[in-house]
Amino acid sequence: MIFSETTLKDAYVIEPEKLQDERGFFARTWCQREFAGQGLNPGLVQCNISFNKRKGTLRGMHFQIFPHEETKLVRCTSGAVFDVIVDLRPESRTFKQWFAIELSSDNHKMIFIPEGFAHGFQTLTDNTELFYQMSEFFSPEYARGVRWNDPEFNINWPEKISIISEKDKSLGFFEDSNNK
Repeated sequence: MIFSETTLKDAYVIEPEKLQDERGFFARTWCQREFAGQGLNPGLVQCNISFNKRKGTLRGMHFQIFPHEETKLVRCTSGAVFDVIVDLRPESRTFKQWFAIELSSDNHKMIFIPEGFAHGFQTLTDNTELFYQMSEFFSPEYARGVRWNDPEFNINWPEKISIISEKDKSLGFFEDSNNK
């Protein structure tokens, strides 16, 4: 696997190293030893799928707070998304900065999202599916989020929003929240 640090401290884009032949290719997308060797949390406890019917669907920006903060490894297995992370760690030199990348079933890229980051995405195609590997079990009482259009972050979403949940529409702004 090829690990490339993003502009946000401790967050990585990961690309599989493809072993190709006339059949296609084989590639590793997860290895506990390689992640630990990079200093990344290798402890995964749960996997999830997010399926989205329509282009322009927006989900986010979600995270869990202490003591159930979570690391995520996210990969797009069908379609394409504009995937966004925001560093919410006050002690970080990249605090309140965001990073975005297109994840698709064609480019096979993944994003490693460390604890203390908010995560969201917007679909770029119909029938998009994301595969999440998580370091922490989902704990609803510790689940939090900030608004997708928070001026504190000023994220430039590429598409008009076609679908967003009522829950995500009603998330508070970072400045007004207890998420800090």
